[in-house]
Amino acid sequence: MTSAQVRRATIAIAITLTAGLLVTPAQAQPASPPSPVAAQHRPGSVVTTTALSGSAVPAGVAHASILEYWTTGPQNAPALSTGAVFVPPGTPPPGGWPVISWAHGTLGIADACAPTVSGKIVGPYLQRWLAQGYALVATDYVGLGTPGVHPYLDGPSEAHSVIDMVRASRAVTPSLSDRWVALGQSQGGQAAMVTASIATAYAPELDYRGVVATGVPANLDRVAPLAGPGFPELPLEGTTVFIAYALAGLRAAQPNLGLDSYLSPVGLRVLDQVESLCYADAAPVLAGISIGDLMSRQLNDPVVLDAVRQSLHVPSSGYDRPVFLGQGLTDVMVPAPFALTLAAEMAVNRQDMVFRTYPLGHIDTMLAAQPEAMDFVRGLFAG
Repeated sequence: MTSAQVRRATIAIAITLTAGLLVTPAQAQPASPPSPVAAQHRPGSVVTTTALSGSAVPAGVAHASILEYWTTGPQNAPALSTGAVFVPPGTPPPGGWPVISWAHGTLGIADACAPTVSGKIVGPYLQRWLAQGYALVATDYVGLGTPGVHPYLDGPSEAHSVIDMVRASRAVTPSLSDRWVALGQSQGGQAAMVTASIATAYAPELDYRGVVATGVPANLDRVAPLAGPGFPELPLEGTTVFIAYALAGLRAAQPNLGLDSYLSPVGLRVLDQVESLCYADAAPVLAGISIGDLMSRQLNDPVVLDAVRQSLHVPSSGYDRPVFLGQGLTDVMVPAPFALTLAAEMAVNRQDMVFRTYPLGHIDTMLAAQPEAMDFVRGLFAG
């Protein structure tokens, strides 16, 4: 994408976001607390543990395992998730290895897309965190490798998976500390921010220290009322795939909403397709299809919009631990106006936040932010 196209996309997003502010409350109502569940479904309780060995163990890791564990899914119902635990080499410090709970970016909503299924979990970015002496725990999220369709961008469900992955990992790995931070990029950036807003209340027995989030798709709930056949086509990357994933996940998690009635024949076909396609395969299939092409009528029912807000909303207040927020100014997947608006509102709300921008795109920003993010996390664990 040329610099001129990036500028046009940024302006279009800013205009769309401003329009969304006129029709949507700035703050969605918080999700209701999880209901009491049976002991065997207790959030964080481990169902199975599989140790990894040989070439399956990434470089720089002394011990690795895959867990299946209980968490809290859509509509606060008990749900299964899977994830991986990676322990660095050496002797743990007093109190155990400090923990980073990693929330991954968009991979897809099919089981085959789950990191523990594909084996694509730890790359250079995460290996650098392990090399700093942190244990890494990495959830797949509910529905990726476990029953049901993954509720993509359902913030509360993702956050529960991130937090309960820490609980589950500590239950089977005694060398892990109760001190932990959340780390996420893109979809995982949203997951990490929602995690940060509920972590101390949802898991008070853990010592949550703060969050690093980059490429956060914030404020999407504000533009949801504009979704319809006339939704403007934006010169961005992956937007139709992301929205199709979100609609497919919401349709599966809350069938009572009747989302099919808002979809065009193209939209119905696309949602059925993307349930079995990882992002790399879905992107070329959906090339040339816009968000407006998916819709048969405006997404304007209050019940549906409330469900969308509960799923997509990233809070701008209520953080009781420090936040590091990073955003690329030339990002064409998650354009800067979304994060700039979030950061501005967090500043107005006097949240403890470090906000950094980089003249880079989506993934490059995550990598460029890492040195500052590491300094930030080091400070969180120093106290």
